[in-house]
Amino acid sequence: MPKPQRYSNRKYVIGAVATCIVLIYILRLFFLQLVETDYKLTADSNAFRRDVIYPSRGIITDRNDSLLVYNEPSYTIMVQMMEQHGVDTLAFCRTVGISREDYIRRMEDIKDTKKNLHYSRYKPQVFMSGIPQEEYSRIREKMFKFKGFYFEQRSTRVYAGATGAHVLGDVGEVSVNDLGRDFYYQGGDIIGKLGVERSYEKELRGEKGVRIMMRDVRGRTLGHYKDGLYDTKPVPGKDLKLTIDIELQALAERLLEGKLGAIVAIEPETGEILCCASSPTFDPRRMTGRDRAKYTAALQRDSMRPMFNRAVMGTYPPGSTFKPTQGLIGMQEQIISPVTSFPCTGGFHFKGMHLKCHGHASPLSIVPALATSCNAFFCWNLYRMFNNRNRFASQREAMTRWKDHLVAMGYGYRLGVDLPGEARGMIPNADYYDKYLRKWGPLSVISISIGQGEVTATPLQICNLAATIANRGWFKTPHVVREIKGGTTDPKYTVKHRTLVDAGYYRYAVAGMRAAVTGGTCRAANLPGLSVCGKTGTAQNRGVDHSAFMGFAPMEHPRIAVAVYVENGGFGADYGVPIGALIIERYLRGTLSPEAEARASAMQHRRISYAGYK
Repeated sequence: MPKPQRYSNRKYVIGAVATCIVLIYILRLFFLQLVETDYKLTADSNAFRRDVIYPSRGIITDRNDSLLVYNEPSYTIMVQMMEQHGVDTLAFCRTVGISREDYIRRMEDIKDTKKNLHYSRYKPQVFMSGIPQEEYSRIREKMFKFKGFYFEQRSTRVYAGATGAHVLGDVGEVSVNDLGRDFYYQGGDIIGKLGVERSYEKELRGEKGVRIMMRDVRGRTLGHYKDGLYDTKPVPGKDLKLTIDIELQALAERLLEGKLGAIVAIEPETGEILCCASSPTFDPRRMTGRDRAKYTAALQRDSMRPMFNRAVMGTYPPGSTFKPTQGLIGMQEQIISPVTSFPCTGGFHFKGMHLKCHGHASPLSIVPALATSCNAFFCWNLYRMFNNRNRFASQREAMTRWKDHLVAMGYGYRLGVDLPGEARGMIPNADYYDKYLRKWGPLSVISISIGQGEVTATPLQICNLAATIANRGWFKTPHVVREIKGGTTDPKYTVKHRTLVDAGYYRYAVAGMRAAVTGGTCRAANLPGLSVCGKTGTAQNRGVDHSAFMGFAPMEHPRIAVAVYVENGGFGADYGVPIGALIIERYLRGTLSPEAEARASAMQHRRISYAGYK
């Protein structure tokens, strides 16, 4: 009797189920052995220990090969969580010199995947870093008692002196953001935080190596796996040679003591930054070791913001240091000629607009106007430019042309210096005034002609203008790294950037700045035999005015351009000029005369009160 139809298909169903079960087992074995890593890591961790070998970080020297930053050996206590059991935590804490609470906190931080993105119980984790040689020798004798803990040799960054903190920067442990951006790093690794330590991190850090060690069932190290066949050596970081003259840097920082401000000096021909000082500053030697966190926290609480690099991050009204740009634009756009004169009857007075000026001869052309820093001359220059319908179809077109000139001179955008945090400053355009003033004209924005109003610049940009005038119309991007040993420097630092002003017009800006030194507002910079050219700046402020100076020397074959900016320093001649003169003299003559040293000492001890500064 034939079987019912419903039973005849049973064998196919059973066969299909059996086949599915077999496939499931095969797939599961495939994933366990080839895809999932937990079991592999467990097996590997029993048989192997992968020790990371950290490279030595590149050293840093100044332009004269003075050693600024180097390395000393230090040690890190690592912990492998899978092995860390049965440890006498109190004895361990006494051995390494921490409290039980600190031990618990460190362990919790290691296991917190929000703080330690690459955490794995199978991989070594940093428990404590920065242990010096003397402590290592004491702790090492007892480390065998604490299973899962072992030492790893690394290095500590050493800063040779207290000078150049904002340029050199510092290093510290990687943050969560650092871990997320670059998989090179693991928790506890060191990374550059400020200065060239940060901007040249990839060149300085080198490449890690690895050492694979065999272990027995009791976790004892047996030796290198296959005699080190699969070990890799670390690649040391590249050394940096800076453009900075550390002796000039030290003088700049000394002259800024007790003041808020910045000094920048550039070699015009190359764009190399000779000094880049910001005040107040900090001691980079204290940014290493176990006290780093406390010192950093104190710096961050300081209302004077000592970690803020005013030389490249600070934006200020450039004041009268801006006037050479206006004269150059006026001549290029045929608004004025080198002999065009404007009256100054105590300032610029026109249709209800009044901008004061100090007493001097009148009328004046461009050269004496720069020498005496006449406000009226440059106000009339801008007024005529914005109202010139023979050359510009509208004041909006004139404004756009004005802005384009200044951008080509290095204002309004970042110059591209190889230091982190560079600010761009502010050069307003027609769209800006359309938005904030709606109805505007040359009189409503006339203060921009003398570096006030909405115009702001960094001390670096002001110094770059001095270098551009020294070069008669071109500059190279300012930079602080001269050479990367074993590497290549960015070619952008060799490119000449030309302004939109014909080179011939720069002779009048140079002549005006030279006249300012020989008989105008910069007489304190008249150094015998050095033919200094300069321009003062007294930038209006809500409180006491800021004191500024920019200049270069020698006039015909310039070797240094400098900018000084002292917050609330008053007239440019009060602080800016004498400080700038000392920087120029020290660099060009290689030393300060006894008389100049006396002036430097007096300036060092001049303090400005910043009571209530925020």
